[in-house]
Amino acid sequence: MRFDRSMARSGGRRTTWAWLLALGCALAPLASLAAKPLALQGIMKDMGRNMQVIVDGLSREDYAMVEKAALAIADHPQPPAGEKMRIMGFVGSNARRFKAFDGETYDNATALAKTSKSGNGEDAIASFQKLQSSCLACHQAFRKPFIDHFYGKAEVRQSESL
Repeated sequence: MRFDRSMARSGGRRTTWAWLLALGCALAPLASLAAKPLALQGIMKDMGRNMQVIVDGLSREDYAMVEKAALAIADHPQPPAGEKMRIMGFVGSNARRFKAFDGETYDNATALAKTSKSGNGEDAIASFQKLQSSCLACHQAFRKPFIDHFYGKAEVRQSESL
């Protein structure tokens, strides 16, 4: 068998494709890790559902329901340690502010549970407004940067879903 340039070229292409395939296989777990939702996302969704329960409870004057949902928000689960480290690494110098928002949420949810237990609708609604405001302030400060960092920019996410 005679060796000529065409064989070298085709062998080179096969080698290049083999390397690209190997590289793709090696990086695939990293891509799936980046696309995998954070536990924080599930925690936030649960808190959102509890906020809806509170609205429903306030409208029905079911203060036991409001108290229970408010306590669930106050005592929400924490992300796993490794994820917490990634989050704190991302927020960096804003970590104190991020933790302060979490503390405000705890305080306001606890206050809502307490006012709900008293059965005073006006006070419960005022407490809910404070809780909602603390959620909004945190979301305005951190939601978009979190999503962009951990899930990719909105433009990229949209183009990938097409």
